[in-house]
Amino acid sequence: MRATVIHGPRDIRVEEFPDPTIRRPTDAVVRVVASCVCGSDLWPYRGVTDTSSPSRIGHEFVGIVEDTGSEVRSLAPGDFVIAPFAISDGTCVHCRHGVHTSCAHGAWWGGEDEHGLPVDAGQGERVRVPLADGTLVATPDQPAEALVPGLLTLSDVMATGHHAAVSAGVGAATTVVVVGDGAVGLCAVLAARRLGAERIVAMSRHADRQDVARAFGASDIVAERGAEGVARVHDLLDGIGADAVLECVGTKESMQQAIDATRPGGRVGYVGVPAGGAELPIRQLFGSNVSVGGGVAPVRAYLDDLLPDVLDGTIDPGRVFDLELPLAEVAQAYAAMDERRSIKTLLRP
Repeated sequence: MRATVIHGPRDIRVEEFPDPTIRRPTDAVVRVVASCVCGSDLWPYRGVTDTSSPSRIGHEFVGIVEDTGSEVRSLAPGDFVIAPFAISDGTCVHCRHGVHTSCAHGAWWGGEDEHGLPVDAGQGERVRVPLADGTLVATPDQPAEALVPGLLTLSDVMATGHHAAVSAGVGAATTVVVVGDGAVGLCAVLAARRLGAERIVAMSRHADRQDVARAFGASDIVAERGAEGVARVHDLLDGIGADAVLECVGTKESMQQAIDATRPGGRVGYVGVPAGGAELPIRQLFGSNVSVGGGVAPVRAYLDDLLPDVLDGTIDPGRVFDLELPLAEVAQAYAAMDERRSIKTLLRP
């Protein structure tokens, strides 16, 4: 089979690998129907994080179950499944508390499972899925083709945007600011609207992303950044700041912008993968009673809630995909996102 390998900064290749097989009785083998490039994949692509050796890459995919191990009970060949970006057993104490990304037996796509066996990454044609019962979520029926992009967002960006909104306490009548206009930030706008936010300010400098933000429920757009952007937010919100600010970038500057845009006693929900020296100004938080919550999104914990809304069309997060390419052109997919020619690129094997 073919799969994506990152060799170093801006060096993405498609290479041949043996087809995966069942290695453990809790495994499943999934044929990938669609995968995609994530904004966090751009950190190693740009050299912000090191690639010490050639590595499989990709952590978002949906597909069809082709085979299952003898102990898999909830899945069968032919099922259409969503694969959250973290592998989890669903039964350990952390999973029972809804923090599947800290599963005591978990693993990550492209790494190794708890038995030291290699795990395929998502940007390929097939994947061996450890702990299949705890990880994969099957749709009730075979979904229509038009639903596939939206279902793919549930593997990461829609559920991650939702995590930011939940962590910031978004609810009815709240005012919300979203920092970041990538796919996660746009999905955070959609999540805030879904949770009943009264007013949503999207911070974005790009016309195509502003259009999606408005379609997802943003009432206001702020194009400025940093102190200027914060001042504009305060102008819009009667000089008070937002009840909830959703930080969806991961840099020191974006975190500071998020905190500065929050009213005293408000909450920041952060989901941007930390890079570039991101840190918290503890004294400022202490003095303003602004609280910060969030982190890596436990996607599996949210799928039972979000999946029905995608299936019945209540939300359409698949609109974040504005470019589709075959797997053979994955290098172009990375370049398009790196150069901001694409919000999020969908890959078809």
